[in-house]
Amino acid sequence: MFDLSVPWWEFVVRGVVVYLFLLVFLRLTGRRQIGQYDPFDLVLLLILSNAVQNSMNAGDNSLVGGLVSALTLIGCHMIVSQLAWRSPRLARWIDGAPKRLIEAGQVDAETLRSERLTDDDVLAALRAAGCLHTHEVERATIETNGQITVVLRNRDSARGVALDG
Repeated sequence: MFDLSVPWWEFVVRGVVVYLFLLVFLRLTGRRQIGQYDPFDLVLLLILSNAVQNSMNAGDNSLVGGLVSALTLIGCHMIVSQLAWRSPRLARWIDGAPKRLIEAGQVDAETLRSERLTDDDVLAALRAAGCLHTHEVERATIETNGQITVVLRNRDSARGVALDG
């Protein structure tokens, strides 16, 4: 239970390598997968966690080995978070930047393609914001966490109705 089959520092090195690999991999797959899990994405994450387990623990099932691996992952996360907080450039690389999906009712098809969003994904976000058509939208943005925020047009001014002051 407490005997390690490999030196403790190997757990640390393996943990850092796996953490960085997964950080890059998940960043490259796009923010939709991070912010909006569907059953397919959840299955991928579960299988992925199982797949990297052995690469982290080198077949060691000891309590100490598991704790060293867990502390390494937590430490990596804390260090990367601190570095991202101090460096806007690194934060943009890790988190990305918000991207405009709709501007003044016009859908940006290139952004949909690059973020791997379907029309149904966008329509679901519009319905959640209380509208049914893109012409009702002033701006829709996919945020760095994968959530789509929608700003509706002023409905009275969009219909050409004058407002009395």
